[in-house]
Amino acid sequence: MASIDLKGVRKVYPGNVTAIHSVDLSIEDGELVVLVGPSGCGKSTLLRMIAGLETITDGTISIGADVVNNKEPAERDIAMVFQNYALYPHMSVRQNLEYGLKNRGTPREEIDRRVAEAARVLEIAPFLDRKPRQLSGGQRQRVAMGRAIVRQPKAFLFDEPLSNLDAKLRGQMRIEIRRLQRSLKTTSVYVTHDQLEAMTLADRLVVMNGGRIEQVGKPIELYDRPASLFVAGFIGSPPMNLLPVETLAAVAGATMPTLTPGADIVGIRPDQVVLGGGDGIALSGTVELIEPVGGESHLYVRVEGIEQALILVQQGRANVGEAERIDFVLPIQALHGFNRESGRRVE
Repeated sequence: MASIDLKGVRKVYPGNVTAIHSVDLSIEDGELVVLVGPSGCGKSTLLRMIAGLETITDGTISIGADVVNNKEPAERDIAMVFQNYALYPHMSVRQNLEYGLKNRGTPREEIDRRVAEAARVLEIAPFLDRKPRQLSGGQRQRVAMGRAIVRQPKAFLFDEPLSNLDAKLRGQMRIEIRRLQRSLKTTSVYVTHDQLEAMTLADRLVVMNGGRIEQVGKPIELYDRPASLFVAGFIGSPPMNLLPVETLAAVAGATMPTLTPGADIVGIRPDQVVLGGGDGIALSGTVELIEPVGGESHLYVRVEGIEQALILVQQGRANVGEAERIDFVLPIQALHGFNRESGRRVE
């Protein structure tokens, strides 16, 4: 196991197209860090640079005490798990697990021990003599993870490994990956565009946007105190309500408090809006749409004078109907202030 350190890492493609802008990131030994962001934000490029599958233009990448800029992928002592499994179709599960170890000259007894242990941990022992085509998607992904585990590498790199699975399997595999990572204590970097995956898996979350890091921290820290408008709008489902202060002031009138100087955008999480009365900014509107999502309901409320519908979360079944008028309050302590020009949080 080893830490991973990126210092001033840049990636510029021909035509002066910058994919990664001077990234600094330190990943601790045994930590699971998730890179998350929209398509094209640079998260997969950054992962591939760590793996050695992409060259870097500037900066240094260290795995443990070694600078690996000029090392081939096979020399970096990392193991990757891909979304398409990358299994050899003509080999059995056992042969897929053994392949990398055989190439490295690992003794037969040690190969058998590691394969047996990985099969036990991943519960794939009954499938060792099957070919990949005879397995389900979830079973193939377990084999792909097993191939990484038997290597006993310094670090695991996961490139959207669950994107080919259905929702139920994704949930099961998230639990499996987190359990394995905690058990093995192997430094891991995980790329996904799915924020639920990111929030539930990560020790620390790295939100990327346009080849830059927007914010790094524990998932709940990013949810509670987003550092930028981008993070506020990206993290959370449903996303944070974001409103221009002047618009909110015009609609709220006398109930609008004085906000932090420099804040011209105000945000509030949908689950912190209070239905009915109470202390805060009092508003009323018409329920435009209700999304029942099991244990809670998402209400989209149209307020006159505000361009976009506001989203409210009500626990359990909605006790109002579509086209119904409702009153609600934005508690002052739940508001987040941002500066429109810089896009950053204002304290």
